[in-house]
Amino acid sequence: MSESKGHVVVIGAGVIGLSSALALLDANYTTTILAKDLPAPFESIDPRSQINFTSPWGGAHNRWVPPFPPSSTPLTPTQQAEHALRAREHAFSLSTFHRMKLFQSQGQDQQAGITFLKGIEFLESPGPEYTSLTLQRASSQELRLPGHFRVLESHEFPDDKIQWGCEYDTWCVNPMQYCLFLLGQIIARGGKVFKREVRSVGEVFQLFSDAVQEFGATVPQADAVVNATGIGLGDDEMVFPTRGQTCLVQEPCDATVTRQNADGTWTFCVPRGFKAGTIIGGTKEPDNWDPKPDPEVRERLLRAFEGTYPRILADGKTRLTPVRDIVGRRPTRKGGLRLEGEVVDGAGFVMHAYGLGGRGYELSWGVAEGVVEGIKGHLEKEKGSRL
Repeated sequence: MSESKGHVVVIGAGVIGLSSALALLDANYTTTILAKDLPAPFESIDPRSQINFTSPWGGAHNRWVPPFPPSSTPLTPTQQAEHALRAREHAFSLSTFHRMKLFQSQGQDQQAGITFLKGIEFLESPGPEYTSLTLQRASSQELRLPGHFRVLESHEFPDDKIQWGCEYDTWCVNPMQYCLFLLGQIIARGGKVFKREVRSVGEVFQLFSDAVQEFGATVPQADAVVNATGIGLGDDEMVFPTRGQTCLVQEPCDATVTRQNADGTWTFCVPRGFKAGTIIGGTKEPDNWDPKPDPEVRERLLRAFEGTYPRILADGKTRLTPVRDIVGRRPTRKGGLRLEGEVVDGAGFVMHAYGLGGRGYELSWGVAEGVVEGIKGHLEKEKGSRL
């Protein structure tokens, strides 16, 4: 085994922390995870006390969210910022798609809880980024969508409110099966995992200011820290929670379906796969901290999806069968995710990777690659300055 490039401590064991830790191990960094919450079977997670542990409650699927198309009309500053954000996130989602395909090619997709299936989009009021999304643009160097893509015909729409739709190849994961898989991969590669709550990066550098003895092994001094805490460490005023209510139902579904309504609401399903039912959603409520599910909202969500995709009701069923209400807090950040490094006075180098809102799973491997790139750049620069 080649010599380690340095010791990196990752704060957080959600999908971003786990993906980053595994990517760091693959890049030959000694890696340790510190986390208040660790992956566990979905049924064993307390929905109230662990509501801020977002990954168990995530939709965990991939949707293509295209940037604005090339245009002769200049974009406004706001549109330029949105375009740059979408372009970066699209690249991240492509990286994640290809990593999921890699797991499949290695025969690990079932162990990881990954299902490849069809994605379907219905839009009541599509913008130019969607109406310009032809097969030619989808396969262009700009977007490079892998696999099948097709714009739907109007007769395939569920009702006359829909103005545009498409279908494409995509993936879903069973969230905790996938996170447990990543955790197992990390441990198998020699990563260390400690269930511990920390409140600052300075605390982490103090914990690992010298070599630490744990379970008969020596964990070296920390060279860098990854802040993958979802909502940050409480010092970022740009971060806010977005409450989401969904419902797990018994029925399986053959596609992940998303409907964007003209009033800004959403109707969607995310199959869990492996005979684990389907998530029906959902709400997006910024700065709403209410942990309790609303039965009236559940009824509205179920009826809306039954109308949008009635084929989920097979074998003569007329209604979906609720199993469990789910309320989660998506860690959202104004201006998009924070993926950047900084040297914190009195502590050390920190690579921030948080604030992905509801897109943690679909962007996870692009973010993880960015984490490795940032860590590598800083430590190599620091090493060069000492020579």
